[in-house]
Amino acid sequence: MRCPFCGNDDSQVKDSRPTEDHAAIRRRRLCTNCGARFTTFERVQLRELTVLKKTGQREAFDREKLLGSMRTSLRKRNVDPERVERVVNSIVRRLESSGESEIRAETIGEMVMEALHQLDQVAYVRFASVYRNFREVSDFGAFIDNEVRPDGDD
Repeated sequence: MRCPFCGNDDSQVKDSRPTEDHAAIRRRRLCTNCGARFTTFERVQLRELTVLKKTGQREAFDREKLLGSMRTSLRKRNVDPERVERVVNSIVRRLESSGESEIRAETIGEMVMEALHQLDQVAYVRFASVYRNFREVSDFGAFIDNEVRPDGDD
């Protein structure tokens, strides 16, 4: 594993343990060159996933991109980061076990919307505003009236 500080290719594993949800192995490493310590995570990957974008372009699925978009939506919200990790792991497992190697971007977006709806209503609206491309304030109002409070009790 390459050291993120000095770029050296050699490091020693000092400690390994499963993550809380047992979906990955957390490894504490020590660079043999500069002595810096850093953490890596090892995850099972059931299959290579490709994302089919709305433009028809294809790109490799990136778990970190999914996690980043959720973190952006959840910024300054009181949601446990471990809970977000578990949700992302769940989405990735669902995608990998779907039997498909090519996943439409819309499918991923809808899964994120569903997850954020359960996690935090503000993050849900934030994500929806970008995902559904809100242009005006009235778009927010219509979305909230129809999606967040469909029966008026949320």
